[in-house]
Amino acid sequence: MAGRRRAVAAVTALVLTMEAAVLVGLNLFLGKVADAQQMSLAGIEPRAMTISAVIGAVLVGGYLLGCALILLRTAIRDVPPRGFWRIVLISCAVVHGVLGAFCVGLVGWLAFALMVSVLGLIVWSLTWYGEAMAQPAGRPAGHPGDGTDERPGDGTGAGVSAEPTGP
Repeated sequence: MAGRRRAVAAVTALVLTMEAAVLVGLNLFLGKVADAQQMSLAGIEPRAMTISAVIGAVLVGGYLLGCALILLRTAIRDVPPRGFWRIVLISCAVVHGVLGAFCVGLVGWLAFALMVSVLGLIVWSLTWYGEAMAQPAGRPAGHPGDGTDERPGDGTGAGVSAEPTGP
């Protein structure tokens, strides 16, 4: 199970890295097009649009690469992301869900399917490592005192029998 968790996290990190490269390239291309054609939107200077596209490329690429690094660290150490890092991954999943919804109308169903696939990989990584958080490492299931033992009592196994004793 741990090997599969690691594989899913590593594959998700790889997919996020490829997505970051594609989105950075797309933003830089659109910035060059806006600059070469002297495009303007609502009176904004073409140079400002080019600079905005470059800044957007850096921010989007950095965000996705940061999420990929969190997942890669998770895969290497086999330790679930906690606290702030888990929130960053959850926000990445939410962003992919929202972008997937926009992609249906603006780009098409193929883009929607790709975004939802990445969303699924992120959620899969989070939920598999979420199960690992519920069960501490090195403690087998059914350990006395963890609520899964068959006989109630003080955790020593010397409690009241769960079997009915009456006629």
